[in-house]
Amino acid sequence: MKQKNNYKRILIASLMGAAILGTTTSCRDDFAEINSSPSQVTTAQPTYLFAQAVLKFEPAGYLYWFYNAPMMYSWAQMAAPTDGYGSDFTTTTATGEQGSQYLETLKYVREVEYYQSTLSEEEADQYNNILACLNTITAYLGVFDTDMYGDIPFTEAAKGLHGGTLTPGYDTIESLYSLWLEQLNAAINTLTTSTNQIELLGQDVVYSGNMAKWAKLANSVKLKIAARLLAKNKAQALQITQEVAQASCGYIDSLDDAMLFNKATNNTSSNDYAYHWNNGFMTGTAASQRVLDFMLDNKDPRVRFCYTKNEWNSEIIQAFYDQDRHIPTYIEENVEYTTDANGKKTFVKWKGMGEPWVRYYGIPVEFNASNNASKYGDYFNYTTNFQLNEINGSNYKSYRPYSMFQRQMINGRTYNTSVPTVPGGPVIERTDDRPWYGLYMGSAEVNLYLAEFKLLGASLPKSAEEYYNQGVKASVEEYDRLAELNQIAYYGTTYNYDPNEVSIELKAGELDAMMENTDYQLTGSTAEQLEKVYIQQLLNFTLYPDDQFVTARRSGLPQFNSDLIARENFSVVPVTNIPRRMDTGIPVETDLMYQIKIDAFSRQGLTPTTAGPNGITLNSERLWQDQGAPQWGEGPSL
Repeated sequence: MKQKNNYKRILIASLMGAAILGTTTSCRDDFAEINSSPSQVTTAQPTYLFAQAVLKFEPAGYLYWFYNAPMMYSWAQMAAPTDGYGSDFTTTTATGEQGSQYLETLKYVREVEYYQSTLSEEEADQYNNILACLNTITAYLGVFDTDMYGDIPFTEAAKGLHGGTLTPGYDTIESLYSLWLEQLNAAINTLTTSTNQIELLGQDVVYSGNMAKWAKLANSVKLKIAARLLAKNKAQALQITQEVAQASCGYIDSLDDAMLFNKATNNTSSNDYAYHWNNGFMTGTAASQRVLDFMLDNKDPRVRFCYTKNEWNSEIIQAFYDQDRHIPTYIEENVEYTTDANGKKTFVKWKGMGEPWVRYYGIPVEFNASNNASKYGDYFNYTTNFQLNEINGSNYKSYRPYSMFQRQMINGRTYNTSVPTVPGGPVIERTDDRPWYGLYMGSAEVNLYLAEFKLLGASLPKSAEEYYNQGVKASVEEYDRLAELNQIAYYGTTYNYDPNEVSIELKAGELDAMMENTDYQLTGSTAEQLEKVYIQQLLNFTLYPDDQFVTARRSGLPQFNSDLIARENFSVVPVTNIPRRMDTGIPVETDLMYQIKIDAFSRQGLTPTTAGPNGITLNSERLWQDQGAPQWGEGPSL
């Protein structure tokens, strides 16, 4: 059965959001002023409520990337500040979207539940699939929000519009994990057995109404919870994993099943839904030298999809030679050149791995590296150290010698492609907005979880090596697909400026060659194999700051003195000073939720904090799921 389009209902569904979210910020008088007579309100149909929920679904919005992500990457030591690590890197800044993203979909869950309550049982049951899908993405966001902020209001939350409390109590993480597992199991059962359901079809941009794929997603999300339960209840985590592997609905095991979609090509309310945001982010965070070196040593194509080429193409190098200017040593090591009688150098070709690999370099993670000019000077202050002057002119340009995060994978606009050219040279750029595609859960994540839990003792049908190999290969293929869909710079093109430029798309044979490297083969002791699995999880989560941080936190990786990716042990800033969560914020007494928040923090053993030097507190006062996990750098527990 299909529902007739009703755009008035969509508008009303959107307006409901503010009222429903009033569980934490509004007062009863607000509702008295904005409520209309029930006879004047058109009830929003669940199909359109679902479409609006998906539009609002966002695990990591702009503020999260702007504030939280740089801290999380640097604390996990999977990326580095562009000015290097200093004594203040543990100081927290303002944070964005503090544990409330789940409310963006929970309010629609409540609205569908209310709508069902107005119908006969037979009529209400026709919307069970829609509710199951909404519960799945709400559980997903709930896991994400509790990762860094702890307990949240959930069972009593978002009910204010229909007579619920405006001051909902906080649920514990432990109880929420149990609740979400129950809801996900119920969703799987509903999605695989229900009949006579209202069809979503075009209202479902995620899976186009394919309930079998929604069931696989619900089953796969359970693994996110299992991974986070490991330090608290290993037996339960193993049991969950076994249930996922044995479930008749299956799990996300191919690119076709992945939760990968574009919300819209345009949107009249906000084109952020189509393209993501207009503003910059991650401008002070660069690739880690140790992470990139590891990926390059193993010719991992993901380096090309997760990071940008530096700005030193062969034309730029030749221009530096022509002006007799210094070139970063680590770049020139990959250049073959000739020198004439007058000492002038001429670029011949790239040495080493060649293009495109020689265009990727990271920032050193050694402490205060930016202050050690004799050893690390070529990595810093590039705006003044590496300039070219325009011939017979006054203009000049500077050139970044290291790689940044590939923000075109996160944002379909703002980050225009501009090919590095010499001063006075051609302007080669692309400035069009591109509808953005996001991957929220894929086969790589799922299979790498299964490899981990197999090594930890779960009874699973395949070997750890099979899951691992499939997960690593899927990660490369998923990133390649995302890079293609998001049309990132140099994908499938070289822009016809530098004759030595090479495009970055996945090439034939690269995947097999990568897997032949010893570092990418699942060999060694159980501890060594676990490290390899966790390393691959970390790499797979390169563009997912929360999941990468949680993986680093629960695994103790990168590990000190590792032969793979080694964590630097800063003597000046011990690991006990490095945060493991975000600030709680300081509740204000005028907040209706003031005492409830204070009590929730107290119950968790958390001191209310705001931005500042809170590293020791944010390390020692751990969230429930982090209690018992290894300290930074200690490595995984068996």
